[in-house]
Amino acid sequence: GIWSAARDGDEPRVLQLLERRGEPSQPDLAGYTALHYASRNGHLGVCQLLLQRGARCDARTPGGATPLHRASYCGHLAVAQLLLAHGADPAATDEDGRTSLHKAAEQGHRELCALFLRHSPALASICDAKGRRPRDVADPEVQDLLDT
Repeated sequence: GIWSAARDGDEPRVLQLLERRGEPSQPDLAGYTALHYASRNGHLGVCQLLLQRGARCDARTPGGATPLHRASYCGHLAVAQLLLAHGADPAATDEDGRTSLHKAAEQGHRELCALFLRHSPALASICDAKGRRPRDVADPEVQDLLDT
């Protein structure tokens, strides 16, 4: 289906499936959309195609993760920039209360942390469900960016 095509970065197949079925934000049985899979795997072209066809950049998994959470955790800067340009909310939290900055900081993705802090400086002060700011969960490689 479209989910495996998006996961694999198969743009022609994604386009074919969109033209046949037309619903870019349909979740699979696990609750993930094609945009979640493409974002997680860094497939910029597939993400662009899905967004052009109306995929919701704020779609949520059962655990509350957005495509931006997935791209942030996996370190895909260009995908994160694209999602932000399409209105993704970097302050959106998952069921653990974590933002995309929490995800990027935890994994040590410097460029993503810098992007989020430029875009929304207030993200640095958002606490997760356990009361931790992004600085508190950050990989040592990025802690200096989050010092306030």
